[in-house]
Amino acid sequence: VQHLLRGHLLLLSQYRIQPPREHALKAKKDLCGREAQELEVLHRHDRMTLLSQFALNIGLYYALPGYYPAASDLAPPLLERVLRLLGNHYVLSFGMYWMHRSLHVVPQLWEHIHSYHHWARHPLSRNTYQDHWLDNFMNAIVGHCWAQVLCPLDRGTFWFSHIFRIFESLEKHSGVSCYFNVAHSLQRWLPFAQMPHHHDWHHEGHKGCNYTFCALGGVWDCAFGTRKAGRATDLRPEHTTRHDKAQGKQAGRAKSLLDRPAISLLPVLGVGALVVAKLRSAERLRS
Repeated sequence: VQHLLRGHLLLLSQYRIQPPREHALKAKKDLCGREAQELEVLHRHDRMTLLSQFALNIGLYYALPGYYPAASDLAPPLLERVLRLLGNHYVLSFGMYWMHRSLHVVPQLWEHIHSYHHWARHPLSRNTYQDHWLDNFMNAIVGHCWAQVLCPLDRGTFWFSHIFRIFESLEKHSGVSCYFNVAHSLQRWLPFAQMPHHHDWHHEGHKGCNYTFCALGGVWDCAFGTRKAGRATDLRPEHTTRHDKAQGKQAGRAKSLLDRPAISLLPVLGVGALVVAKLRSAERLRS
């Protein structure tokens, strides 16, 4: 596997975000910069992720009837499906944005959960779900689960959304930012859309990179002042975004009230409260 990864790095070197020297093995670490002991810990959490995600999906099936759209359901008109998909993805990315930001600014969440994912300073696609199992578990609930409750999708759009989100996650950890990032290229028309180099910069600076938290789109990073162009100026112009050119390579960002631990968790709790309210309302209607 290591030989294949090195071949991948050489083959796509002209599209790499971080230069090849950043991936050079200076000690007993993997290509992403992680120690052997850290890899052993992640291996255990990979197993826990498998078990917890399986349990979550089975639990959702029985606890929330209709969460998984039935094959017999009639699909709405195409325009409605597209608008619902956009609404679902913006709800998903809003919840995940604030969950991700909280994982950085709440000391306990960073130290005991999210820091595991940031052991990878030079990300590759295999880092996508290499986290503390609770990190993956919370993202699944705050992301797809809450979005499906608040803005439900039909069966076909539901599975398209899940597959597209997986592609997007794999791409933004790939360490490659160019025209064949399919999931990101398909979003280029959206306001403030991102490319993989934005999330790569988030990893490159470890906890100091308290910016570029957004999943899908990128509008929330711009709305809440956490967008960073990263190494955009080192890439080919056609592989960057309009916002990169306007922002330039500004260093760091000023902390704000939104970076206080208690404040950063409020939007997550707010979305969760809306989910509970909608579920209770649906239960009253059934009874």
